[in-house]
Amino acid sequence: MTLVDTLAAAAVHTPFAAEILERTASTPRVQQVVQLSLAPAFLLSGIGAVMNVIMSRMIWISRRIENIEEKMDTQRTAKQAREVGWLMRRRKLMQGAIMFSTASAVMISAVIMLLFVSAYITSQIGTLIAAMWVLTMLLLVTGLGFFLLESRLAAIGAVEKD
Repeated sequence: MTLVDTLAAAAVHTPFAAEILERTASTPRVQQVVQLSLAPAFLLSGIGAVMNVIMSRMIWISRRIENIEEKMDTQRTAKQAREVGWLMRRRKLMQGAIMFSTASAVMISAVIMLLFVSAYITSQIGTLIAAMWVLTMLLLVTGLGFFLLESRLAAIGAVEKD
């Protein structure tokens, strides 16, 4: 017995299963939903690329803090103490960037899921999807704002260190 036969047999016993099977059987409808989900999927990959850059910077900051703190017991200079403070501020900004960027990635994933669900249910959830899209953009802009502030702090700190 194939999967389709099993689903068809279940559809006879459950009207809801029959309705779902009927709605998902349309190849053009599935293609349309896939096309609609491409823009959010590309945004998701862009968020991933940005997060990769953010994480690389975060790793560098953390390693630099660890290197300075290893010297703390023996010969930590006043310049290194100032640098630790500067690095800690940068790390807090990067943590905000990571948190908001991750939240935007989760939200856009939920948008993609709801796009698929909306094609196969009778309830109209377009307003919910639009609101989630707007929330995704707000989260992403906030995360990028934290990244911008960290980059600015890095540039200012680099000038002060010279």
